[in-house]
Amino acid sequence: MATRSSNRSRPGLVLLALAVLIALMFTLMATARTWAPKLGLDLQGGMTITLTATNPTVDAESLALAVSIIQQRVDGLGVGEASVTTMGDRNIIVSAPNIGRDDLVELVGATAQLEFRPVLQVVGATPPVDEGTADVPPLPRPEGGKGVLLDVDEVLAYQPTQEDYQLLQEYQCDEPPAQAMDQAQVVCDEAGVYKYLLGPVGVQGQSVEDSTAGIPQGELSWAVTLDFDSTGAQRFGALTGALVSKPEPTNMFAIVLDGKVRSAATVQAAIPTGQAQITGQFTPDEAEGLANVLRFGSLPLDFEPSQVESVSPTLGGEQLRVGVIAGLLGLAIVAVYALIYYRGLGLVVLGSLVVAAGMTYASMVLLGSGVGFTLSLPAIAGAIVGIAVTADSFIIYFERIRDEIREGRSLRSSVESGWRKARGTILIADAVSLLSAFVLYVLAVGGVQGFAFALGLTTLIDLAVVFWFTKPMVSLLARTKFFGEGHKLSGLSADHMGVSRQQLLGRRVRRKEA
Repeated sequence: MATRSSNRSRPGLVLLALAVLIALMFTLMATARTWAPKLGLDLQGGMTITLTATNPTVDAESLALAVSIIQQRVDGLGVGEASVTTMGDRNIIVSAPNIGRDDLVELVGATAQLEFRPVLQVVGATPPVDEGTADVPPLPRPEGGKGVLLDVDEVLAYQPTQEDYQLLQEYQCDEPPAQAMDQAQVVCDEAGVYKYLLGPVGVQGQSVEDSTAGIPQGELSWAVTLDFDSTGAQRFGALTGALVSKPEPTNMFAIVLDGKVRSAATVQAAIPTGQAQITGQFTPDEAEGLANVLRFGSLPLDFEPSQVESVSPTLGGEQLRVGVIAGLLGLAIVAVYALIYYRGLGLVVLGSLVVAAGMTYASMVLLGSGVGFTLSLPAIAGAIVGIAVTADSFIIYFERIRDEIREGRSLRSSVESGWRKARGTILIADAVSLLSAFVLYVLAVGGVQGFAFALGLTTLIDLAVVFWFTKPMVSLLARTKFFGEGHKLSGLSADHMGVSRQQLLGRRVRRKEA
């Protein structure tokens, strides 16, 4: 039975399939023109920003919630290995690689005050007036609190005053707008091309339950889809139902985010379903960024960046150099040991390690390009530990083959029967490693998560290498004269197995005659 099973196996096809997979991975790297993994803060450097809460009182619960929201914002943009921690009772420190200063400040400091307001009038924006030559001082903006949320009927019945029109004419786009929900508001679009006179708030951003970015079916441009809760859906339906019959521009509603009009849409029909789309010729990054900020909500506290500094990778680069030297030295020791103890089979160990290293590198490059995975010192440590697990798998399999030979089986039979008995142990060992990596990834944060992710990745690659390279390669070598007849340098010789050559050859002869 073992011989027939061996004859039916196709190790050459398995090796060919693995070669195609590896070639595909490197082809994807070439297509993306990405040949190096993204490096973490400790290796590449990046930005660190200190946010200080400006509220008179700051409670620990609000600070912890702010940390959670900022962490989700940074992770949502694919900025791996980002660290968000508290310092003292009102400071948050954010460290992130692969992101510029302005992008980081904008990302973590945005308050995401989203409002839906009816449009009352639109005019072209004028350049700011030089304060030194201004003849007429600007009209003071309305002061006071944030006001209250009016009923939709009151929002629709609002009539702009003469002061509102005067403010529209004199407002400059670099001025902060009025924030009262129950009053008119003058704001500009992001480009500063148009000024909008808007009515009171129709729907608040808190009513947005979810936000996603994508290209709608049948469309060509990116859009951000918003899902409202029941209250928001009811108010938005009433708002759009009333605006649809009004003349331009009062048949439009503006989507205002942090005092800027992100989109001003003409209402084509009432939208009672609770779903809306923000459009405006977004780039993919702009759409993803907007959806990310809206999805994770506004911060519970007001922050201002008290310190922004660049992090140098010098120290991490030196640690990486020392770590690479130590890793190469360790692999060299493993290689020498494998060649001395397993002789010819040691070449299989070396080949398997090379394949595992190549697949690990390609996976990290592709994951960095696809999901933002960054390679840090902890991740490198996790990868080294995972490759060590791969070496353990070889030992389990090779020793099982040797045991089968000592029990009286032929070499070719031992390769197959040894594999059947060894693969269960290999699977259990890798399952334990994967479980450990999963638990560590879920419970840990920052660099420890990078260690866990790399450990899990290399463990999965270990399974692929052992099943699709090591085992089929040994099966092919067992069919050669050098290994099949137990040459003294093959690692499968009779004296190396602890049996006599005559005994080994006799058993093989009897098996052939049978």
